[in-house]
Amino acid sequence: MQRRAFIGSALGAGALALSGCDAPRAITGGFTGIDVARGHALRDGAWRAGAPSAVRRTRVLIAGGGVAGLAAARALRTRGVDDFVLLELEDTAGGNSRGGAVEGIACPLGAHYLPVPGDDAHEVQDLLEELGLRRRLAGRWEYDERHLCHSPQERLFFQGEWHDGLLPVQGVGAGTLAQYRRFAQRVDELQHAARFAIPSLRAPSTPASLALDSMTFGHWLDAEGLGDAHLRWYLEYCCRDDYGAGLAQVSAWAGIHYFASRHGFHAPGDDNADRDAVLTWPEGNGWLAQRLAAPLGERLRTGQVVTRIAQARDGVEVDVFDASTKALVRWQAERCIVALPVFIAARVVENPPEPLRRAAAALQYAPWLVANVHLDAPLADRPGAAPSWDNVVYGTRGLGYVDARHQTLDPTPRATVLTWYRPLGPSAFDGADGRRQLLDQPWSAWRDALLAELSVPHPDIAERATRIDITRYGHAMAIPTPGLRAQLGNEGTVVAGRLAFAHADWSGYSIFEEAFTRGHLAGIAST
Repeated sequence: MQRRAFIGSALGAGALALSGCDAPRAITGGFTGIDVARGHALRDGAWRAGAPSAVRRTRVLIAGGGVAGLAAARALRTRGVDDFVLLELEDTAGGNSRGGAVEGIACPLGAHYLPVPGDDAHEVQDLLEELGLRRRLAGRWEYDERHLCHSPQERLFFQGEWHDGLLPVQGVGAGTLAQYRRFAQRVDELQHAARFAIPSLRAPSTPASLALDSMTFGHWLDAEGLGDAHLRWYLEYCCRDDYGAGLAQVSAWAGIHYFASRHGFHAPGDDNADRDAVLTWPEGNGWLAQRLAAPLGERLRTGQVVTRIAQARDGVEVDVFDASTKALVRWQAERCIVALPVFIAARVVENPPEPLRRAAAALQYAPWLVANVHLDAPLADRPGAAPSWDNVVYGTRGLGYVDARHQTLDPTPRATVLTWYRPLGPSAFDGADGRRQLLDQPWSAWRDALLAELSVPHPDIAERATRIDITRYGHAMAIPTPGLRAQLGNEGTVVAGRLAFAHADWSGYSIFEEAFTRGHLAGIAST
């Protein structure tokens, strides 16, 4: 694919200007959103020692305030259970779906959209109806247009100008277009041969899906004779976007699932192409997380580091370090919903059950970086397609950016925030040291990398940027590696005694629908 050669030529003068002589204008910022020291103290067991200073009781304790934990809390409330507590390590709930603000402008700190869910995700559909995002009109479901992504939705900077859509089409040869059509045909065939669904637990494993799970996506493409560089770039982008890793790391099941679980893959010229509609907000999925958290009141407790979960004869004991009071507190509950990432759950659950041990041994994680760039005015642009919600630069390490003001109905040019996504899992662009890079590189290094990349389509970005806030996720998402689906199984909620486990990790990859459904089902199982 020779992407590295492309990157070197594509960055050109913009990268040289940033790395050569003058530093960019004074841009403020820093790392925000995640308390890395808090997480590492949990890893190192720094807060496990000592006797608890207080003992508290509740009927159900939820450990973990990401989307799964928030969904579990909602399920308890809807079932009439109000005696529960949700404990979250960070200072705000939401996990990878949290939102924030830079200079007063709302922006995502992680996930920034939710595809309109299909019928397999009926728990998510119910949530959207509850929040007023969809309603039945004349026998049909309609979604609130204010929250559906406005047009234009996406564009690609390719061969010196912007193009509609993210699949390279203009300026590619007949061989490339033929490979697009061939891949579209194979996805369609596999949609009929192996059931695909979101959430994935609604699709029972079949010989065809397990065969796909047994190999990498790259090997499957090789076997199919699909070697075109433009197709491979696009599929690498898709895998890094949903899974944080590349074609050589994720399973063929995951690579096909990206398309087959929704509307398939449509080659240029396909008159039946149906682009996935998505819901989005300036703060991304933080809009959803905030509304899930709001009804909880004092039942949601942040800055709480769960250090130990142990089943006792009459219930569950959960030891928690309170980051604000610096005290160790013991909670006693009838049941506990463990809505923690699997690698953390395996550390804190005493005598972890076999499914947890097996999952923790099998899972690998992709680190991520999310940068929010405040601009004092709109950017200069290259020729081609108009500014869109999702803006991707071909061949670069980042996944492009979304514009926080895209959903506004006010066309007046003014300050905005761009959110830039940079996966650091293994791929054609990165090695296996992404987590070390994430921790060791100073904020200024990520600032310069961002400015160099985005200066290609926007040469004035260093002049317009005033602040860059960066959020680091050392274990952002599970990577669906070959064999993982077979190892995890395809069960619903994992229950062991008085513990119910809920997290997107149990699906082997991280999206809102997987986390929410598993949290909801764990909440139902704990009533």
